Amino acid sequence: MTKLRVGLLFGGCSGEHEVSITSARAIAKALSSGQNTSKYEILPFYIQKDGHWLAGDTPQQVLASGKPLSLPNSETASSQSLSRWEFPPQVGEVDVWFPILHGPNGEDGTVQGLLTLMQVPFVGSGVLGSALGMDKIAMKMVFAQAGLPQVKYKAVNRSQIWSNPCVFPKLCDDIELTLGYPCFIKPANLGSSVGIAKVRSRQELEAALDNAASYDRRIIVEAAVVARELECAVLGNDQPKASVVGEITYKSEFYDYETKYTEGKADLVIPAAVPNAVTQQIQEMALQAFAAVDAAGLARVDFFYVEATGEVLINEINTLPGFTATSMYPLLWQHSGVSFPELVDQLIQLAVARCSSVEVAASD
Repeated sequence: MTKLRVGLLFGGCSGEHEVSITSARAIAKALSSGQNTSKYEILPFYIQKDGHWLAGDTPQQVLASGKPLSLPNSETASSQSLSRWEFPPQVGEVDVWFPILHGPNGEDGTVQGLLTLMQVPFVGSGVLGSALGMDKIAMKMVFAQAGLPQVKYKAVNRSQIWSNPCVFPKLCDDIELTLGYPCFIKPANLGSSVGIAKVRSRQELEAALDNAASYDRRIIVEAAVVARELECAVLGNDQPKASVVGEITYKSEFYDYETKYTEGKADLVIPAAVPNAVTQQIQEMALQAFAAVDAAGLARVDFFYVEATGEVLINEINTLPGFTATSMYPLLWQHSGVSFPELVDQLIQLAVARCSSVEVAASD
């Protein structure tokens, strides 16, 4: 049987570069175990933080060490600038892409658009689903249109924050009036809880808005709720399935970057100890959210469960969730009866099937 050559694309130009490497290492291991060894050949491609694509021995070394490649000095980097958008010749050998790039320039539709132009199957959502899944403001607008309940929020632009002395105070006044304290400040287009802050006072609000504006020109402010944080994984294309529901518990102020990616900082409870009706509601809402943003392949959908009222509120969808040892997505499927190697295999097969259906539709 001819092996499918899987282009494992990792690294990238975002603050989640290191997380991408860790995810890629886990996927590479899964592709090299069990029945996958006879089905797939791994062709690793590493995108440096400066945007250069590398193939061959270097990506293998990065996967082996788990550490980012040091960037060349400025003189060498300048000489390489002309080749930034020239891809290694091995790109032409790829049968199906597995992009495991987290954050901007990776899961926001940019790389998905590039891979679409290559006319080669790739794991995950297309341009639309990826872009909506990345931009929290656009995502929430789509969720509202789909009738999915959410926490109260306000969209803010960087220009309102970095403005004249009259505009910014009025913005803060409006946030205090409509959302109150505590509330969360989030860059609209970053993942892994980067740039997020929980604020309880005017001073903290002003500082958090300024910090978030340094990451993104679009910022979202959300009202805080006293709730349990539950998550559900989705797998499939046009007829997706939902996993068991899991819960995240932690002692930190919120589920920040350090808590998310440091073993022992958070506890993942799978399945979550919630009533069956709540589990079913979350699974149904996860599938609705998946369809609303036009996701494909995989997604993790996060929820707030307000026990005091019985409400279930959707928080966000992540169309390219982490695949690290502490990541919820593969763990949810493991508890749903799908092992890590089987999960990776299914995702690749879903990518191939989706591309084939698009080709059939185009030829009709």
